[in-house]
Amino acid sequence: MAGGAADMNGQASMDVVVIGAGPAGLLAALRAGDLGARTALVTRDEFGGMAAHDGPVPVRTLAQAARLLRDARQLGRYGISVTEPVLDYARLLTRVREVAGDVRDQAALRAQIAAAGVTVHEHAGAARFVDPHTVETQGGLRLRAEKFILCSGGVSRRLPIPGFELTATHSDAWSLTAVPPTMVVVGGGATGAQVASIFTAFGTRVQLFEAGARILPTEDEDVSTAVAESFRQTGMVVREAFGSIERFERTPGGVRMVFSRDGVRDSAEAALVVVAVGWTADTSALNLAAAGVETDPRGFVRVDAHLRTSAQHIFAAGDVTGRMMLVPQALQDGFVAGSNTANTPMITVTDEVSPIGSFTDPEYAQAGLTEAKARQTHDVVVAVVRFDATARTLIDGRTTGFCKLIVDRATRRILGCHVVGERAVDLVQTAAIAIAAGMRVDELARVPLSFPTYTGVLGRAAAIAARQLKVDVDRARLAELL
Repeated sequence: MAGGAADMNGQASMDVVVIGAGPAGLLAALRAGDLGARTALVTRDEFGGMAAHDGPVPVRTLAQAARLLRDARQLGRYGISVTEPVLDYARLLTRVREVAGDVRDQAALRAQIAAAGVTVHEHAGAARFVDPHTVETQGGLRLRAEKFILCSGGVSRRLPIPGFELTATHSDAWSLTAVPPTMVVVGGGATGAQVASIFTAFGTRVQLFEAGARILPTEDEDVSTAVAESFRQTGMVVREAFGSIERFERTPGGVRMVFSRDGVRDSAEAALVVVAVGWTADTSALNLAAAGVETDPRGFVRVDAHLRTSAQHIFAAGDVTGRMMLVPQALQDGFVAGSNTANTPMITVTDEVSPIGSFTDPEYAQAGLTEAKARQTHDVVVAVVRFDATARTLIDGRTTGFCKLIVDRATRRILGCHVVGERAVDLVQTAAIAIAAGMRVDELARVPLSFPTYTGVLGRAAAIAARQLKVDVDRARLAELL
C-alpha cells in the first residue's frame, strides 16, 4: 500500500491519519483515500474494531445459536423427531471467533482499502497525540499529518459503586468458558436486553434490572411493553424502576447486588453480575489536550454538524462522539468525516433515518419517530398489525409481536415504523428506505410484496393506514387480506 513521505526524523508524513479501524474508521479512511489524500489507518488491535470483535458480529452469532436452540425445540410440531438439543458453549465460542475472523479478513473490504491507497497499521498499540499534528503509538509508530479523524470508539461505562470490580461487562459475558446457572444483568437498554435474552435461551436463570420506568427506554413504549412481557414469559425476571445500587458483595455462590428504593433495602444474587449501563468514549490514551480537542462532560468528543472537533484540523466519527452509537450511523459519520478532510465544500451529517434494532428474542427494531415523539409535532394516524394475524408468522410458529406504522395525516408521509417479532431487524429496513425516500403510505401500500413473507406485515400495515386516511381504498385494501 502507498505510504507517506518520511521527514528527517524518520516519521511518515500523511495528509490524513485515521485512528481506529471500526466501521467509522474504515469508511473514513476509504473515503479520504478515494478523494486522493495520502491516508494512514491506525488501529490499536485488529482490523474491524468493536463491531467485528466485541459488538454486533459476535452478538448476532450468539443470538443465532439461541435461535437454533429455540427452533430445534419446536421441530416436533412439524413432524420431525430429534433428541433434546444440548449447547456446547466452548464450541459455540470457537464459532464466534471464526465468524469474527471471517468478517475481519473480508478480502473485498481489504482490497477496497488497498485500492484507495490507504496505508494500514494493525496492532500498532494505543495512539496518542504528541502535538496537534503528530501521533505516536505504543508500538513505536510515529505519524505526522495535516488532518486527523478520531474513530476510537467507546467502552462500557463504569459505576463509582463499592464492589464494582466484582461485576462483568457485556464483553466478559461473550468470553465466558461456560454458561452460568444464574445471572443478574444491570441495565435494560439494548446491550443489557441482548445479554439477558441470549443467556436465558442458553438456560441461565436471568434477572434483568432497569433503573428507569421501563426497559428499552429509547424505544416506542409499545415496543418496551411487548419485549418485557415476552421476556417474562420465558421465565426471566424483569425489574423496572428498581431503585439505586448501594454496593456489590462477593458471596460463596457469586456476587450479591444490594439496592434500595424509597428507603427499602433489597438484594439479588447470581453467579455472574453483568453491568450494561451505557458507553463512554474510548479516548483515555489519546492525550487529546495536546491536540486541542475538547470533550463534553460525559467524555465524548465535541463535534459540529460537519463532525469537526474544537481543533479545526481534527474530525471525529462514530461512537467516540456519543451521538448515535450504531453501526449504520458510524458508517455515515465515517463517510462525512472522510469527505470533509478534502478541500471541498463540507457536507453535514444527518440522523433523520437511522434504523435501530436488537437481536433479542423476540427481536425489536425501529426507524423514524416513536409515536410519542410524532404526536408532539404531527397529527398522526397509527396502524398496527399483530404478528398472530399474518400468514407467514403462523406458518413459522413465530406469532409474537407486531408492526406499527406512524403516518402524518396531512402529508401521508411515514414518520416511523416499530416492529417486535421474528426478523424485525430486517423488516424495518424496508420501512427505513420508504421513510428516507419520502414515500406516502398509500404508495408503500401499492408496492407488490411476495406472499407469504414477513415484509408483507409492513405492506398490510401500510394498507390499513391508507384506508384510515381514505386514500385509494380499492387498490390499497388488497394487502390487508394477506
